[in-house]
Amino acid sequence: MFSIFLFSFPIKDAYSDVLVLPFPLACVSAFIIAIYALSEVPVPRAEAQTSRDEPAPSAEQETLQPDHRAGSFPDLLRTGLHTHGSAPILACNYTRFVLCLVQLGVTLPAVFVTYINHDTGWCTEVSLCAFFTYTSLLAFLRLTPKFHRWRILNHHLNTLLLAVFLIYAYRDILPLATFETVPIDTAAGWLTWVRVSVSALVGAVIPLVTPRQFVPLDPQCNKAPNPEQTASLLSFMFFTFLDHVMFKAYREGDLPYEVLPPLADYDEAEYLVTQHLSTLDPVCGKRQHLFWGLMKIFCWDWCLILVYSFIGSIAGFASPLGIYQILNYIETKGEGAIFRPWVWIACLFFGSVAASLALNGYSFISGRMLVRCECILTEVIFEHALRVRMVSMDDLPKNRSSLKAVVSSHQPTSVSWNESTEGSEDIAPEASERGANAAIPGSDSSRDSYVAPDSASSTIPSSGSGGPYSNIVGKMNNLISTDLGNIIDGKDFLLVFQALIQIIIAAYFLYRILGWSAIIGMGFLVLSLIFPAMVARKLNGVQRELMEKTDERVQVTSEIIGVLRMIKLFGWENKAYERISEKREDELVWIRKKDVTMLLNSCVTFTLSTLTMIITFTIFTLVMRQELTASRVFSSVTIFDQLREQLYELSRIIPMAIQAKVSLDRVGDFLQNTELLDKFTEPEDEHLHQDFVAPEVIGFTNAAFTWASHTRPLMETPSERNFTLQIEGDLFFKKGKINLVVGPTGCGKTSLLMALLGEMHFLPSGPDSFYSLPRGGGVAYAAQEPWIQNETIRDNILFGQAYDEVRYNKVLLQCALQHDLEDFDAGDLTEVGEKGVTLSGGQRARVSLARAVYSKAEIILLDDVLSALDMHTTRWIVDKCFSGDLVQGRTIILVTHHISMVGPISHFIVSLGADGKLASRGTTFDALNKNSAQALQMRMTQEPGVKPAIEEEYGAIEQDQRMANKSPDALMTIEEKGQGRLKWSSAMLVIGGMGGFGFWLTAIGFRVASNSVLVLQVWFLGYWASQYEKMVPSEVPVPYYLWIYGCILFTWAGLYCVAFLAFISGSIRASRIIHKKLVESILSTTFRWLDSTPGGRIIARFTHDMRVIDGPIIEGIQLLMAITIFLLLRIAMVTAASPLFLIPAFFIAFVGAWFGRVYIAAQMPIKRDMSNSRSPVFSLFGAAVAGLTSIRAFGAEEMFKRESLRRIDKYSRPARTFHNTNRWIGVRIDMLGSLFTGGLGAYLVYGKDFYDASNIGFSLNMAAGISTWILLWVKTINELEVQGNSLERIQDCITIEQEPKASEIGKPPSYWPASGFLEVECLSARYTPAGPDVLRDVSFVLKSGERVGIVGRTGSGKSTLALALLRIIPTTGTVYYDSIATNSINLDSLRTNITIIPQHTELLSGTVRQNLDPFDEHDDAELNDALHAAGLFNTQAKNGSQITLETNVGIGGGNFSLGQRQILALARAIVRQSKVLILDEATAATDFETDSWIQNTIRQRLAGATLIIIAHRLQNVLDADRILVLDGGSLVEVGSPDDLLRKRGHFKALVDAGRDKEYPCHGSAL
Repeated sequence: MFSIFLFSFPIKDAYSDVLVLPFPLACVSAFIIAIYALSEVPVPRAEAQTSRDEPAPSAEQETLQPDHRAGSFPDLLRTGLHTHGSAPILACNYTRFVLCLVQLGVTLPAVFVTYINHDTGWCTEVSLCAFFTYTSLLAFLRLTPKFHRWRILNHHLNTLLLAVFLIYAYRDILPLATFETVPIDTAAGWLTWVRVSVSALVGAVIPLVTPRQFVPLDPQCNKAPNPEQTASLLSFMFFTFLDHVMFKAYREGDLPYEVLPPLADYDEAEYLVTQHLSTLDPVCGKRQHLFWGLMKIFCWDWCLILVYSFIGSIAGFASPLGIYQILNYIETKGEGAIFRPWVWIACLFFGSVAASLALNGYSFISGRMLVRCECILTEVIFEHALRVRMVSMDDLPKNRSSLKAVVSSHQPTSVSWNESTEGSEDIAPEASERGANAAIPGSDSSRDSYVAPDSASSTIPSSGSGGPYSNIVGKMNNLISTDLGNIIDGKDFLLVFQALIQIIIAAYFLYRILGWSAIIGMGFLVLSLIFPAMVARKLNGVQRELMEKTDERVQVTSEIIGVLRMIKLFGWENKAYERISEKREDELVWIRKKDVTMLLNSCVTFTLSTLTMIITFTIFTLVMRQELTASRVFSSVTIFDQLREQLYELSRIIPMAIQAKVSLDRVGDFLQNTELLDKFTEPEDEHLHQDFVAPEVIGFTNAAFTWASHTRPLMETPSERNFTLQIEGDLFFKKGKINLVVGPTGCGKTSLLMALLGEMHFLPSGPDSFYSLPRGGGVAYAAQEPWIQNETIRDNILFGQAYDEVRYNKVLLQCALQHDLEDFDAGDLTEVGEKGVTLSGGQRARVSLARAVYSKAEIILLDDVLSALDMHTTRWIVDKCFSGDLVQGRTIILVTHHISMVGPISHFIVSLGADGKLASRGTTFDALNKNSAQALQMRMTQEPGVKPAIEEEYGAIEQDQRMANKSPDALMTIEEKGQGRLKWSSAMLVIGGMGGFGFWLTAIGFRVASNSVLVLQVWFLGYWASQYEKMVPSEVPVPYYLWIYGCILFTWAGLYCVAFLAFISGSIRASRIIHKKLVESILSTTFRWLDSTPGGRIIARFTHDMRVIDGPIIEGIQLLMAITIFLLLRIAMVTAASPLFLIPAFFIAFVGAWFGRVYIAAQMPIKRDMSNSRSPVFSLFGAAVAGLTSIRAFGAEEMFKRESLRRIDKYSRPARTFHNTNRWIGVRIDMLGSLFTGGLGAYLVYGKDFYDASNIGFSLNMAAGISTWILLWVKTINELEVQGNSLERIQDCITIEQEPKASEIGKPPSYWPASGFLEVECLSARYTPAGPDVLRDVSFVLKSGERVGIVGRTGSGKSTLALALLRIIPTTGTVYYDSIATNSINLDSLRTNITIIPQHTELLSGTVRQNLDPFDEHDDAELNDALHAAGLFNTQAKNGSQITLETNVGIGGGNFSLGQRQILALARAIVRQSKVLILDEATAATDFETDSWIQNTIRQRLAGATLIIIAHRLQNVLDADRILVLDGGSLVEVGSPDDLLRKRGHFKALVDAGRDKEYPCHGSAL
């Protein structure tokens, strides 16, 4: 490009003595190096190894260098290799030194000759001799170990040698491109060209090909470098450092993850987060908009992007300049030409090459930046989520638009624990699906004290209340999926400046070609930019609304997936589908609006560019009376095309930038406006929890706690309730002892533990108010709903602790787990699945307890861990664990209803009232005197009773040695990685979904028509220009041609709009159908698939993969169709004009297709690895949010941060390679296009004698376009196939195993069921089709209306029997329900006529009414009666706010206590009035008084139903008609309670172990 703009300078006489310049440059260099040497400043290492030269080794590395004074050649060679890092670097440096000596050697004879001949150039040669002596010295110093680390030497040497080469090029190469000048140094003959050649080698070639030496950020790290870190500049330009990866994938057909280039140390998450977390995190640094933080982090990258953009903008106009000069040369027959035609042909080639290299440099920087940005933002969001207060959404002010809290959910998930002390409160920036869990965020504790439900929850009917926080779960998922993706997509916002630069340059060239008419046209364009701004504003609003609708859909989908097991148990799949579909339809409406708005944006852009061109041509021809020659037409049209492209680029970038801005605001809103724990709040609030803390005290003084820090409204609506935990006076727990917290259901027992842990907001009532939980010795916590990680049982218990076999075996024994482990083939190495689905409720509780006991924490908080255990196991835990040596001297605070069992070993009891206030406190004796109910329960323990030899049942102290020989069996399936090309069945999801023959005929037909008109307009311009050669210019009917030209352009716009609208319709249809298939498949799948598939993986299908289908895939198909049609039309046009053109065109197509095959062979597996590595990041985020309370209680934040960094690194490795491979194919395709364009120009100028410039211009325009479109077509196919990985993932989800579909044959008679008669014959069940039977040949008959109790120790198969009756798991045998075999009727018919209340109850967000009656089939009186009968009103304070039908239910019912959820589930069962009711530990989490109420209700209200009661509290079944006793999956005893007690078998042992014989028995005498 430098030579192009020199045609106005007198080249022949310009600076003939320019060769003297190198000498002063050498003097300046020597002066700078001398100052550097004297100052002895250590050379800093360039950040991120992006420098072109070798970074300086550290001081430690220097000390490790071998002695360079060794004398032998091998020693010198080894020293050189160690110093330079590799043999290629050493070879390049030696070669450069030799060539510098050659330059000096060639110059010395010239000095002698010029001196002898008394030539005036003698001084010049002497200066050159001195210069080359200096460069040879620098090259030699670079070879020595001592000076090798001086990077300044390499900088100066390369700069000086490049300067010499440029001087010789100016003197002796540039004149060859002109008609008037000759090389200046031709008198020296061959010596001149030797100098030029050597200067080119040493000044340009060697710096380009010399690799860089790798020096790690951490000198202690021996990690292999990424090839990018050692690549030469030339390798960087053409991405040849990826060749081995690309061709390996091409040869082998796959690219395993391990073969990918390792992640560079400067791209590792730990390094990036350590460097930049404080810039974005408002807790660690100052509060600022997220945009400015990102700009600060990536400021140098943005500067490089601007430089590349500017270079690309300049180089982009080389093609129109070359076309103009070529056509002008042909028109004028070369008269007045300065440069030869081949210069302008070269301009076509090198201009395109320069533009391509600039674009790829820009893309490399932006790709690297976006991966780093994604890494940093993900970790910032993740670490901030670890600080938020888990408040219910109803506890938020409705007049704020910000996210004020994070979600609470129904079920905790997994985490890895790390022993920690006070360091867990630090905010240090440290931070697969192996341990992945549910992606539905939620609370890991049931906050029974805070019962104010979610007033903004999504509801099933449309009448449900909404609010700004109704979709908080969806927002949380969207932050790290859609929003983060939008932010990444907005990385190109700086291209706006590039577009503006190109518009300015276009205006300049148009002015040079068309005069001041171009100024008028551009002025019109500038004034009319207000219209795109208006459309952009409209698009901004549409995008915001679309994001809200996407939040709603993701929210509903996340919740339904989280409670999908409950939905399937109740047969509510159809209702769930309708709910998701409703949200999807709302989203599709706004997707359509966005597409139409973008079409409007395109139309406005096209109209403005078209009017600008018409106005410019009109002024030029009608007002200025100038001829519109071929050179002006085709060069100006090319510029107008580029101008239109830039306007289109603006129309593309601006919406993406707006979308990114919206997402930045949302993420920033989350980071700055979520409510954090008190310890993370502003400094002025710190005294609330620090000023009065006594370090060794555990407890409270005059403290009050709420779930949010803001002030509640004075008036409460029925759906808005407030709860405050109030501690009046002192409440100090006894250290080193067992402390009990008791009270009725919903009184605030869990809230008291949460207040101790700092989870609630502290409200001091006076200067002496404080609360204290010393963390110096560690804190362990077991939630009421066990928080089980998706790993092995051993990993769950160890929780990041070191394995101590003796201690571990003791924990297994004392927590009664040894006998359970014997039932698993893999023993304690058995994977428990997501949420511990393979374990029973009691087993999950005991694993959670074992985790707390195994830890060495001095304080253990246990939230009702005994509620899920049978009396037999509960007695074992109390006697062996709570009284065992592992908890001796440790402070235990236990929330429980089992006062009778734990009371005798406790030392302090705290009783709470229903209003959240203390009812009593003190020693066990004091508490009994103050509370008669507790005294009554404690009285039951005074009679000793008979205790069986439990120890014998559970086994010996030492663990069975055979467990060590069991091999682990992975439960969770590893996400499959597709092989080869995109499957046609996956592609047909979109192609077939968009429409049939009629749709494609319409879409393709209008596309063909619009593209034909577009080709016609190019031909018409050439025809118009040719008229000036055929007739007198004044006789050319310019207005007529302008009118025709305008009609052609606007006809194209109309046809394009119709084609676009048709495609929008098809894309919406495809998105709807694909989403429908996905939802139906997930809702109809089996429990086994749900157990073996992490929730994060399912959520990723509905978030990331659906986003790809709604966006890139649909857009890619549309682009591919447009390119294909346009390409075929251009080939048809050019074939007629230049048949010979087909040969190189097909050659280019063949080579480009081959490159495409190589690219796609590597890119597809990389994309799959990238997608598969992304899901674990989502899963970890969801698991962390779900278990926030437990994570913070254990002090495991840092471990979770480290795990997050590890998973991010696993994702970043393929992501960085993915973006680099895009550049690998991009630069090669662009090079092919540039080569073809330049070759075609040479052919048209030198190879064929055209009669006029119009034909040459048209052919050149068409042919150059064809090469570009062929290569773009290949690239689009490849990109589309890569994005098709999302289609494959969804296709895999659609084809998962399914439950039997409903059919007409399976519909039972309308009267069915008329009774609750059940007959079970030889029923066996297993959890997997190939697994062992867990229920074995169970047979029994239940009469209609009979009450049957199912008892047995934990893990005996009680809940399995319930699942088998509902056909949830694979079964053999037959079950008859009202004389009809259940395996012959539809599953929905079966499950809607059997009601089960599972042990862990789940609720849907909405209101209490909608949970009791989701189909609006009952009136308020009936619903209220059910609530009363279930005992809900007995659990609430009379003077407090009440739970009513209008009370809102949070996500999964997470804002209710577990006991309250069980009460609501019982009320729902009462409303359903099923003939068969299964109660699976339905009252395990309620207090005994409420339990008694519920049992009376069951006896009275459900007297006509067949009741199957699975209970741990044996008094609940002592009045049953019959008792079924299970043990090891077999039915071991059947009979009435009296018969079984007299028999003194298994049932008698269970009763004696639990001492339930002392409880009142309704109808049974013990």
